[in-house]
Amino acid sequence: MNRTSRSVDSDFTVLNRRGTPHGPFRRLLRHIIHFFSYHLILSRQSIRTTRAAGFRLRVRPTVFHPRFFLSSEYFAKFLDGLDLSGKSVADIGTGSGILALAAARAGAAEVLALDINPHAALSALENAQANGFGDRVNVACMNLLAALPVRPLFDVILSSPPKHAGEPRDLADRGWHAGPQYRDVAALFKQASERLKPNGCLYVMVSSDSDLDLFGRLIDEAGFRARLAYERSFYIESMILYELRVR
Repeated sequence: MNRTSRSVDSDFTVLNRRGTPHGPFRRLLRHIIHFFSYHLILSRQSIRTTRAAGFRLRVRPTVFHPRFFLSSEYFAKFLDGLDLSGKSVADIGTGSGILALAAARAGAAEVLALDINPHAALSALENAQANGFGDRVNVACMNLLAALPVRPLFDVILSSPPKHAGEPRDLADRGWHAGPQYRDVAALFKQASERLKPNGCLYVMVSSDSDLDLFGRLIDEAGFRARLAYERSFYIESMILYELRVR
């Protein structure tokens, strides 16, 4: 299922009415998926090479693999439909760098790819250079946008944060769990609102299994209004991409 460009309640109650993603069966299923994802993919020790969204990517240990976790590829394909010519873009939680590369491919003049995981930052740097975007994609290892000046810097900010609450067990698990009450990404929306240029926007991808009420409150508190830009359903959940603009 694909949906684009319709208005939604900023508190995400429309999405929560679709079912009970946090019921006992769904929680059990999510635990099973996480168990195999963590042990077979996230905590691996080898560097893997793959193709996703038209890019050839090196994926280092502990970094989300875009061929197994499909949200990154869906997001990248959405960016292919945007005209980012001349725009300055930040990609928060860049992982393999796939969204930063997609932004550059869509015409962005400069892209800053950020990740708290040093293995991800190195992957993004390698992949930018290998795919011919090394002149427009810069990479830094930092926590969200905290180390950047509080002033308008970006036309567009991208983020596909961890979709689930809960204490991460280690670095590999930080891409899956964002801490209790989404502690590790709670400041994302406030920091983004302070660093967007006038008429800038934040694109953020969440899951139907995320705590949508909590995300909605964080978005409201940061002064954003939300519009559903894209949705893709597969298997047991939906990936939901919001365009956020400061009210």
